Amino acid sequence: MKYSKTIAEITIEICEKAIGEDLVLTLSGGEKPHIGCVVQAVPRPSLSGDGTISVTSSVINLTGHKDEFLCRRLAENRCRETGKVVVCTGGVHMDHITGEQIEELLKNIDRMMTE
Repeated sequence: MKYSKTIAEITIEICEKAIGEDLVLTLSGGEKPHIGCVVQAVPRPSLSGDGTISVTSSVINLTGHKDEFLCRRLAENRCRETGKVVVCTGGVHMDHITGEQIEELLKNIDRMMTE
């Protein structure tokens, strides 16, 4: 599946592919799409004991990159929704991005895959 949307003047693309029972998400966008991090999210029973699914994540960041904020959010949300192991990799780059644009990206990235 492929999802694309313009958020905060940045075109974001998310591709999802099944690998066996697991999922891989790639995130790209902005002026210079790249691989800035890799996040692996693994489902587990919540420690609260209420029967919900929680997630344990491992992250590899490229030095100086901030893409973890988006990739972690995507991987963990998809992992919770599906109960599957999810890897998300990629990066979004826009020169001179503002704090407001970053906040808008974070608010809207969750909805991209459900619209």
